Amino acid sequence: MDVGDDDTKLLTAQHNGDVSYWWRARGGFPPRRPSLPGPVAADVCIVGAGYTGLWTAYYLKQAEPSLRIVVLEAAFAGFGASGRNGGWLTSALPGSRERYARGPGGRDAVLDLQRQLRDTIAEVARVCDAESIGADLVKGGELAVATTPAQQERLRAELAIDREWGLGEEDVRYLGAADLAGRVRIASALGALYSPHCARIQPAKLVTGLARAVERAGVEIYEATPVTRIVPRSAVPGTDGTRPAMARACTVFGDVTAPFVLRATEGFTARLPGQRRTLLPMNSSMIVTEPLDDDAWREIGWTGYETIGDSAHVYMYAQRTADGRIAIGGRGVPYRFASGVDHRGVTQPAAIETLGHVLRALFPAAARSRIDHAWCGVLGVPRDWCATVTADPASGLGWAGGYTGHGVAASNLAGHTLADLVAGHTTERTTLPWVGHRAHRWEPEPLRWAGVHSLYALYRAADHAEGSGSARTSPLARIGDRISGIP
Repeated sequence: MDVGDDDTKLLTAQHNGDVSYWWRARGGFPPRRPSLPGPVAADVCIVGAGYTGLWTAYYLKQAEPSLRIVVLEAAFAGFGASGRNGGWLTSALPGSRERYARGPGGRDAVLDLQRQLRDTIAEVARVCDAESIGADLVKGGELAVATTPAQQERLRAELAIDREWGLGEEDVRYLGAADLAGRVRIASALGALYSPHCARIQPAKLVTGLARAVERAGVEIYEATPVTRIVPRSAVPGTDGTRPAMARACTVFGDVTAPFVLRATEGFTARLPGQRRTLLPMNSSMIVTEPLDDDAWREIGWTGYETIGDSAHVYMYAQRTADGRIAIGGRGVPYRFASGVDHRGVTQPAAIETLGHVLRALFPAAARSRIDHAWCGVLGVPRDWCATVTADPASGLGWAGGYTGHGVAASNLAGHTLADLVAGHTTERTTLPWVGHRAHRWEPEPLRWAGVHSLYALYRAADHAEGSGSARTSPLARIGDRISGIP
């Protein structure tokens, strides 16, 4: 076999799809729960058994133990992004500070949201300890790395903006190349921003443990039960002309009726009638290496288990896993026409090869390590890139999501907030700026497909142009930002 053939083999995954590597790492999928046995009357019905739905159920049961809470899941708990993500429990804001600040609470409300997201990391760790959830959680912080002069300048500009928003050295600081190398050695790295407000987790272990915790509390989870329609109270007048008391989640096994039906479907929202343009299902792909040997880890360092991302426009994200591998992700095919989704996590060979090249470029010590597993999933993106938490007592409907890739921590705070809203409790969470936030709908096809693919073509071209050494952000990226609506 010549070198070219060997390189090709090293950039081919041994496993592709089967939801994600995280499920293999935990020993396989958990036993399937039963489907909905028939029509059910509940106090609260939650559609989606990912992080958002499960955290909402968890905090609702804590607040009101007598509630009958039913969770409906189309596949199995954690099938979506909750069991496939990069494992970043990060306090990063799921949206634009400037956009949130336009709301009634202004700047102070945004600062409060940032503070509560930082506190969420400790809250997730507390629940993991209290519920005996072994999620491989290590709070090593987060590194945003620059590998080109243009990326370095963007980091410095980002740090200046962070300072304007009141973030001090204890929240984020700049590391030069030497300081960064003391933590982790990344080829061509010029520097990084470091924030302590992030932890590495094993996604499938977290969602599995959380599902078991809510069941112990008395929540009913029904799997293999796709919801075909969600009906608000006001949509079906009673025979006497009054508004019915219950909202409904419709399935082929029967309807679940409840005063509140909560949608926690994130990247799969487009499958529901009337929701095709609410959240765009953005694709993200991941690969994980075979375990690296001790020599490779001595060369790389990374003993603090920081999560690592770069500052490219088509960015990557990575973690050092508990079993000594590198898991790295990024955009493959960013969007499928008409909001299509993958089949059980199978990703394109081109995405695997691209991520393999990124891995080699950043971590040369891992260059001869085989790619053990590749997969993909979808995350929910609103048109203005800002997450929302909403509960409407008049219609009996509520929802949370649109985390734009920052959902591991944000889903905890969003679920806690949604639980407060449904229970009718006024808390520090119910005044946050994402409560009641509304975004415009996405454009119809084919404009939506053309816009997303044009956006990422511009970002890829911008990254290529910046690789020449220019310290200026490419104008192509600014055009892409205008297309995306990112401020």
